[in-house]
Amino acid sequence: MDTFASHPQTLDLQVEGMTCASCVARVEKALRKVPGVVEASVNLATETATVRSEAPVADAALAAVRKAGYEAHIRVADERPAAPSSRDGVEVAIAALLTLPLVLPMLAQPFGVHAMLPAGWQLALATPVQLFFGARFYAAGWKALRARTGNMDLLVAIGTTAAYALSVYLMIARPGEHLYFEASAVVITLVRLGKWLEARAKRQTTSAIRALSALRPEVARRIEGGDERQVPMSAIRVGDLIAVLPGERLPVDGEIIEGATHVDESLITGESVPVAKREGARVVGGSMNAEGRIVVKTLAIGAETLLARVIRHVESAQAAKAPIQRLVDRVSEVFVPVVLVIAMVTLAGWMLAGAGWERSILNAVAVLVIACPCALGLATPTALMAGTGVAARHGILIKDAEALELAHRVRVVAFDKTGTLTEGKPSLVDAVAMEGDRSELLRLAAAVQRGSEHPLARAVLEAAAREGLEVPAAMESRVVAGRGLEARVERRKLAIASDAWARELEASGREAGAAALERLRGEGRTVSWLLELEPQPRALGLLAFGDALKPQSAALMRRLRAQGLRTILLTGDNRGAGEVAGRALGIDSVRSELLPADKAEVLAGLRREGLPVAMVGDGLNDAPSLAAADVGIAMGGGTDVAMQTAAITLMRGDPALVAEALEISRRTYAKIRQNLFWAFVYNAVGIPLAAFGWLSPVIAGAAMAFSSVSVVSNALLLKRWRPATEESR
Repeated sequence: MDTFASHPQTLDLQVEGMTCASCVARVEKALRKVPGVVEASVNLATETATVRSEAPVADAALAAVRKAGYEAHIRVADERPAAPSSRDGVEVAIAALLTLPLVLPMLAQPFGVHAMLPAGWQLALATPVQLFFGARFYAAGWKALRARTGNMDLLVAIGTTAAYALSVYLMIARPGEHLYFEASAVVITLVRLGKWLEARAKRQTTSAIRALSALRPEVARRIEGGDERQVPMSAIRVGDLIAVLPGERLPVDGEIIEGATHVDESLITGESVPVAKREGARVVGGSMNAEGRIVVKTLAIGAETLLARVIRHVESAQAAKAPIQRLVDRVSEVFVPVVLVIAMVTLAGWMLAGAGWERSILNAVAVLVIACPCALGLATPTALMAGTGVAARHGILIKDAEALELAHRVRVVAFDKTGTLTEGKPSLVDAVAMEGDRSELLRLAAAVQRGSEHPLARAVLEAAAREGLEVPAAMESRVVAGRGLEARVERRKLAIASDAWARELEASGREAGAAALERLRGEGRTVSWLLELEPQPRALGLLAFGDALKPQSAALMRRLRAQGLRTILLTGDNRGAGEVAGRALGIDSVRSELLPADKAEVLAGLRREGLPVAMVGDGLNDAPSLAAADVGIAMGGGTDVAMQTAAITLMRGDPALVAEALEISRRTYAKIRQNLFWAFVYNAVGIPLAAFGWLSPVIAGAAMAFSSVSVVSNALLLKRWRPATEESR
């Protein structure tokens, strides 16, 4: 098997010089032609390209981008689009000062004031604007021509040059006639202003990533031989002991081995209230130590920390394209050529109508200037960046752009029970022995589960510890997926088994516990059997567990019902436990005693019925169902497998965030649709108006310049979103 085919390569590039959606289409097309490239995705808002290939293609990809007329370099970790330079702002201001004397006389004419500057002065003011401040349009337009394509810069360069050249001709050939220097100067100034404002606004959409990145300390206080010494983060290794003082950020993910404190994790999990931490508690790098001095044993550093993974996921979502963007890409690919054709038709049409070539040229210039592929290119990525960024700030990690598009259509929300709607900290509430006494049952059950991290296993071990039982060692431990756990204890092969597995094994002795089993199920308890498997399966006793519902779970169900969503509980617990929880929470339907594959099949069935479904879970056994749903939502504090599988991760175990995740997804998708609607309408209305002579080049330039700014500004409104749970506090 081809090594690279089984391990695809990913290359991130920073691309310079893109100005519109047509540029995006051209760069993507160039990258996809590189041998070995499987997929290429370019984001105008972040000015990045992500290339997936079957083999290393860095040099060829960079060469392809440069051949297409742009500059590129391999993107390094934490690199962000450059902030708008102060030089850009200064140039816009100087261009505006030079343009203002050309525009003011035009504005004064309706009031009977005729103070048009002499032709020589107009030429002196317009020339530096056209040739110096407009030089970037010529450079970018020339690169587009060399690549046998077009972009926004080419449209601006052709349009303003036509107006400027026409004015120079009239000044020489027909002294005293009206000149159009103000049209070319105003268009260049306004477009430069628009691009400068757009760059500033785009930078705001990445503020969430910058805020997260700023949480990373550059040094840590490492303990060596009893002494504390500040060292750079690059010197820290897993296992090192780190001292963290009050008011300092934790530099690593780790476990507190000394001290107690409260930790502010708000920028990572969205939890606004500091969380109490003591010895044995896990802490997250980037969070703030609010009170006491603590010593932390390092468990993860660098790219493996939770903060680094959150940043990677948010960046991935912001760089990705929502499926709706495919329509934009198809339009953008032909946009500039179509506009050039319309401009030529406008010129020819007005000439044939006898309007004269001056009027004809100005109308053609208006068509070229008002056409704006920028707004089309920015509509989707800016909304995605703003939406995923504000969601991350409130503890909702959206890792998949497609999930945003699917989430607004969700009609059914399915839930796992344990750890999702319950506290996930079950306790042993009863133990019924079929043979021997209760202590012997508990001692053997604890031995079987001694090495397990399952919540039920921890409950048994805690109960055995409370009663002071000596737990023997277990050998040959093995997890039986969806059924239980088996091990050899004191030469006896034992198993902790679900009731379904006990029935499958036809274990003898279950009849003696039937009454207790029904009683415990009626109380909503999760029940497991302790079985001896050899020589024949037989029941030794019952273990009953209770797990309190999270206080936010019932409110979540009411909110989902108010939104017209159907809820369903999918649990591996017995029917009694599932139905008790379902009734308490007001869940529409309950499916119990399900294996992981059964949960996935239930979700597949709902999808076959045409019902878009979201699945909420937290455990290893939820990974198949999270993948099977249209939108998988993993609860914070769950397993890494669940969090990797899900498209959306809630960074804290608050069920209320499920409704918030669906809400911000709907709002983000709504912004995408609004932006695309206005971008399409703007061009669909503006180009015909210009072609029919109802817009001057000056007005067309202003409209073109601010169309992209309005799209970005509309997307930035998402930053004002706050979860309903926070607003009610």
